[in-house]
Amino acid sequence: METTLKLVMSFEDTDGNKINLNIADPRTNISESEIADCMNLIVEKAIFSPNGLELVAPIGAKVVQTETTEFDLV
Repeated sequence: METTLKLVMSFEDTDGNKINLNIADPRTNISESEIADCMNLIVEKAIFSPNGLELVAPIGAKVVQTETTEFDLV
């Protein structure tokens, strides 16, 4: 069984749509304030513009843990 972690940061774009930015393998001790600072910097510096639209506000963030079990059926 393989366990993976990802940080999902959600933003609002100029059209009011929710945009998710996924970061693979975040530090396990990452703090809420570090995530908030990073998200605010992404918005402030206009680092990403998905579909040509600016990100205008952070909405939320979460760390998602996924467990994957593969089966060899051959």
